[in-house]
Amino acid sequence: MTAATQQPVNPQEPVRVNHTVRNTIIAIVVVLAVVLGGFFGYRAFAGNAASAEKGSKENPVKIGVVGATDPDFVAFKAEAEKQGIYIQLVDFQDYTSENPALDSGELDLNEFQHLLYLANYNVKNNKDLQPIGGTATYPLSLYSKKVKSVDEIKQGDTITIPNDETNQARAIGVLKTAGLIELKGEWTAFSTPADIDTEKSKVKVTPLKAEQVANSLSDPQVTGGIINNDYVADAGLKLDESVFKDEANGPEARPYINAFVARKADVNNPTYLKLVKIFQDSKDVQDALQEKSGNTAISANEYTAEQLQGFLADIEADAKAASK
Repeated sequence: MTAATQQPVNPQEPVRVNHTVRNTIIAIVVVLAVVLGGFFGYRAFAGNAASAEKGSKENPVKIGVVGATDPDFVAFKAEAEKQGIYIQLVDFQDYTSENPALDSGELDLNEFQHLLYLANYNVKNNKDLQPIGGTATYPLSLYSKKVKSVDEIKQGDTITIPNDETNQARAIGVLKTAGLIELKGEWTAFSTPADIDTEKSKVKVTPLKAEQVANSLSDPQVTGGIINNDYVADAGLKLDESVFKDEANGPEARPYINAFVARKADVNNPTYLKLVKIFQDSKDVQDALQEKSGNTAISANEYTAEQLQGFLADIEADAKAASK
């Protein structure tokens, strides 16, 4: 194009430049800034929570339970906060997940099991979770529609017991304590009907499914039965109508002490031990526990952590011997 034909440039007209590439780059930078800001913000928040004192509002003690809305746990959480310890109750729907969650560090404590359940878990999985404080034991009792006392039970009478792994051995211990059977050796939490010395025993023992024991009391051939608390009403009886119940402080009851459980490294953690004392000493918590249990819970507050750990070691030794 020659100078004569070149169009003049209007100084008032803006020069139009394509900014698509620049705008795309700016958008990418902004998105990255937001993402990185969120990531590092979360890291900072998580870091602050992790570094906060255990039991603080930012870093509560996580306790696995079954029934987080039960009255005793509700009262426990409220009382703990009054005393400056925040807890988070992690609700589980069954008993199989809480010990693995504690062992892996997802939980700080759990409270749902007795020492026998814990011993079986430790032995079968080569773990070392430990009790740090008792909560309660729940009696396993002998009921009858035909007699009012153990003295009325005659030689050769039939007594039914639950046949599940946990309650069968305990039921045998109840009958032993009541003087109705003799064993060939020492009772353990793994005793079976095969361990009963039938020649020296007063009664015949028939194992049934736990839910069938209650119904068996209507059988004219059955004098009595060892019934779990959950099935007493099915027999048309009340919890306070038992003929005999095991001793809460006797050796046969020790495997059935319910307890707070921690990882072995945390057995002396002062915050966790304080929580145990709050549960044990709070009137509101203990009243709520009795409400939940129908006034059958028997306090296990008198045992020290060391005693409970000793009981656990004995039960684990019996478990290993029974598995050979």
